[in-house]
Amino acid sequence: MYIDSYYIILVIPALLLGVWAQYRVNSTFQKYSQVSGSRGCTGAMAAEMILRNNGITDVQVEHISGNLTDHYDPAAGVIRLSDSVYNSRSIAAVGVAAHEAGHAVQYSVGYAPIKIRNLFVPVANIGSKISIPLIFLGLLLSFQKLISFGILLFAAVALFQLITLPVEFNASNRALAVIQEQGLLADDEVSGARKVLSAAAMTYVAALISTVAQLLRLIGLYGDRGRRRD
Repeated sequence: MYIDSYYIILVIPALLLGVWAQYRVNSTFQKYSQVSGSRGCTGAMAAEMILRNNGITDVQVEHISGNLTDHYDPAAGVIRLSDSVYNSRSIAAVGVAAHEAGHAVQYSVGYAPIKIRNLFVPVANIGSKISIPLIFLGLLLSFQKLISFGILLFAAVALFQLITLPVEFNASNRALAVIQEQGLLADDEVSGARKVLSAAAMTYVAALISTVAQLLRLIGLYGDRGRRRD
C-alpha cells in the first residue's frame, strides 16, 4: 500500500495549523465583538476618520453582508465593512475597520510592498487555478516539462502569499497607531484590538505555510519520479 509520507509530514501539520488559526481569529473576534469601546466609535466611523485624517477623499465606506467579509477594494475605491463591523461599537469592529482603512492609506502613500504584490496578482490567480490541473495532465501524459511548469505556477502562489505578509502586518500596525493617536479606543482597550489583528494576521501566515508545504510535497514527488526514471 502506497503511503504519501510528504502529505503526512508536511501537509497535515500545515492544515492543522490553518484550522487552529481560523479558530483563533473567529474566537478572538467573537470575544472582542462583545466588548464595546468606551469612546462610542463604530467601525464605519473609525474607517472614515482614518481616511479623512490622511486626506483621502476618493474612498467610500460601505456596508456589506456577511461575517468577517471586510475588505478594501482599490479598483472601486471602497472599504466594505461587514454586518459585525460597520455599525458595531465593539473593540473588534474598530480594529478591523482601521485595518482595512490602513490598506487604503497604503495605496494613497504608494507603499512599495503593495505595489509589488499587485504585480503578482495576475500570475498568482492563474497559478491558483491551473497549476494542479497542469501537474495532473503532465503526470497523465508523462510530460515532465508540463509538470515542472505546473509546480512553477504553484510556487508563484506561495511567493504571492509571502509578499502579502508585510502588506497585512503593515496595515495592522498603521491601524493600531491611528487608534492610539486619534483615541478611537481607550488605552486599556487597544490590547484587545491588537489581539484581534494579530489573530487575523496568523491566518495569512498559516495559509503561506500550507502552500509551502504543498509546494514541497509536489517538488518531493516530482523529484522521486525523476529519480525513478533515471
